[in-house]
Amino acid sequence: MEEAPHRDRPPGLSGCITDVPGFLLGHAQDREALTGLSVVICPPGAVGACELRGTATATRGVDALRPEHLVGNLDAVVLTGGSAFGLASADGVMGYLEDQGRGFPAAGYRVPTVAAAVLFDLASGGGDVRPDAAMGRAACEAAVDREGPQGSVGAGTGATVGKLLGRERAMKGGVGTASVQLPGGGVVGALAAVNAYGGVHDPETGIALAGPRGEAPEGGIVDTTHYLRTRGRSHEGFSGPGENTTLGVVATDVQLTKPETQKLSQMAANGLIKTVRPSYTTVDGDVVFAVSRGDNKESLDVVGAAAQVALARAICRAVVEADGFGLLPAWRDLG
Repeated sequence: MEEAPHRDRPPGLSGCITDVPGFLLGHAQDREALTGLSVVICPPGAVGACELRGTATATRGVDALRPEHLVGNLDAVVLTGGSAFGLASADGVMGYLEDQGRGFPAAGYRVPTVAAAVLFDLASGGGDVRPDAAMGRAACEAAVDREGPQGSVGAGTGATVGKLLGRERAMKGGVGTASVQLPGGGVVGALAAVNAYGGVHDPETGIALAGPRGEAPEGGIVDTTHYLRTRGRSHEGFSGPGENTTLGVVATDVQLTKPETQKLSQMAANGLIKTVRPSYTTVDGDVVFAVSRGDNKESLDVVGAAAQVALARAICRAVVEADGFGLLPAWRDLG
């Protein structure tokens, strides 16, 4: 099944995770190697959690996010390219935060709590160049409390989507962010790095924004779920285990406990289902982090519903803002 791409920009693609007071967002990238990372620096006292549903994951520091873990707070979240090699970038983030006096006190030192997850972009550019500690520090130094560039920056620099039929039929992914106001006065913000096996769909209309491109003369975008159900899985390169991932972070200024933040990460992860089709496949390493820091009061169900919307919009924005650098078509390139 093929459908024409959605040429109207979906509504509501606005706001930033930094609309949540105290949160900073920074990116660093290598445009020649087509890789990079994005870091969310949390305000002191932030509580973090993680929902890991993917089966092709590489992570760091997620054990500290378990509700029963001794460490109570989270200092930063890193979304990085470079596959598992990119986890080295978290060293630079930790060093930067240590210099700021952040972290868990232990034996006269401060040990920052940094959680990280990766996406696979080694096939996009120079695969022997991966985000490292220097790039991690650079992203921290570039972090700001306002909306910045999106699309093919940071962790989205080498991201791709729609790999069912191989790289030659894929499209450009990227990084996106959004925010949603809560009825009680609080806010939920989201960041997404989209490197999915499946396609990205407008959650309001179901229309495809990006995915595997159909062959001429029909063109259009192939519905990956329909293709799998009716024709089976294509095994043409670029769709193997570990080569696909959607990473998300949601943040709120509603006061939540660690178990409540864990539940928020689970609820927010459903926003990924609404937009990435199919999601949580055997070849995707999908991970969603949730962070809470603030004094606002609101029902967890209200916060969770807003987080689903914010993450879905951030995912859509990631592909709408993406630049294919002349190597792969992006949403903006489709006629």
